[in-house]
Amino acid sequence: MRSSIRNLLLLVLLLGSSAALAEPASEASVRRLLEVTQARALLQQVQQQAQGMMQGLAQQSLRGKSPTPAQEAAITRMTARMVALIQEQLSWERQEPMYMRLYTQTFTEDEVAGMLAFYETPAGRATIEKMPLVLRQISQESQRSMAEMGAQLKAIQRDFVAEMQAASGKP
Repeated sequence: MRSSIRNLLLLVLLLGSSAALAEPASEASVRRLLEVTQARALLQQVQQQAQGMMQGLAQQSLRGKSPTPAQEAAITRMTARMVALIQEQLSWERQEPMYMRLYTQTFTEDEVAGMLAFYETPAGRATIEKMPLVLRQISQESQRSMAEMGAQLKAIQRDFVAEMQAASGKP
């Protein structure tokens, strides 16, 4: 019995130490992975979407009214400032060090090699090309679902308020 416990402990130690000894991903392999997965282009798409959202919010704030020339100028300045901030904060030069740090801390060299092997196949390239579209569609569908859910949540809240008022005996 003691020898089986000792053997089990040795096995656990060996397995644990092999995982601990796994070589962290190198900067070169992570850089290659980021190139293959087109991380820079994806970040640029995120920039463009954020810019579009900012411009849409500016127009939405008008609530269908035509702005005066002074208001139009203010909107243009605000939008330009927001776009500049988005471009600065989401620039590849600013984001790349974070990507490098997180990838090298998170993945082992073997894991990055496996990802590279997949992403360099036709199926992997299709995943890279089509995933932004899938994510955009998921976002759009989710927004619609959230809008529907929001209306339902408001109805539940109204019912609750009415129920609480009835329970307190106050109209």
